[in-house]
Amino acid sequence: MTTRIIGTGHFVPEHIVTNDDLAQFLDTSDEWIKERTGIRRRHIDTGMGTTAMAAEASKRAIENAGISPKEIDLIIAATSTADEIFPNTAAMVQREIGNDRAACYDLNAACTGFIYGLNTAHAFISSHMAKTVLVVGSETMSRTVDWEDRSTCILFGDGAGAAVVAADDAGIEAVIMGSDGRKGEIIACDGRPAQSRWMSQAPRNPYMVMNGQEVFKFAVKKVPETIAQLLSQAGVGAEEVRHYILHQANERIIASVAKRLHVPMERFPINLDEYGNTSAASVPILLDELNRNGALKRGDRVVLAGFGAGLTWGATLMTW
Repeated sequence: MTTRIIGTGHFVPEHIVTNDDLAQFLDTSDEWIKERTGIRRRHIDTGMGTTAMAAEASKRAIENAGISPKEIDLIIAATSTADEIFPNTAAMVQREIGNDRAACYDLNAACTGFIYGLNTAHAFISSHMAKTVLVVGSETMSRTVDWEDRSTCILFGDGAGAAVVAADDAGIEAVIMGSDGRKGEIIACDGRPAQSRWMSQAPRNPYMVMNGQEVFKFAVKKVPETIAQLLSQAGVGAEEVRHYILHQANERIIASVAKRLHVPMERFPINLDEYGNTSAASVPILLDELNRNGALKRGDRVVLAGFGAGLTWGATLMTW
């Protein structure tokens, strides 16, 4: 018995910001951004927030799975941009989908969040602690970036993606997760300063800071290493995998991973040109698009892989 994805869904805001739009107030251009990242547009939230986007993606995943929301035993929300400190995003999604019995909690592994959530759901199902789990990655990244900082704001977009997983005879074959907190400062976003009768901290920078070169070096080394380790663990050759669904951060990173694995680029689907980097939402958004356009066939081997702040990384091998 293992864990199979039985339904997917995603949601992105209607408002679109193109590279040309950014060039109106930044020293940049459509050509400059496309050449360095592969991004052309991004969808930006104008008021819904992380929870509402998560709920919409979750409803679509539940409908796609063909189940009742009340069948869900556990809800895991992967996000680093929750609307509130508490209640957690997962509990608010639970309310919106009409479930009143599932355990709910949030998980923050930044851009690796959905992978961490999926692998955690697999652990719950494998240990018979749950039968059906909703995993949703939702991010309002636009609230974390300084829109005057060209090095970060051109990269990110908002959105949510979700998957319903359940116990089955086929599905997840191997998982890997890891982190290296020693390099956490490479991508960071401060929390609010502590203010109380006994403590008063100075205001902090409210925006994300990122060392892009270090992130690139980390990703192009760690991601192919992780995938190779994952495949070795399962005894599966790289050529046996039909789709490599990677976190959508940068097209050059994805191309480098494909080259290092000696796998054709056509097995690495890309949608970051439309959405940019949506952090924990990127993998499930792409997964849902592939599912709904018929690209995923029953029996296909699929690798999902993510990397991000923490530093964190993770991957999942499954049979669709």
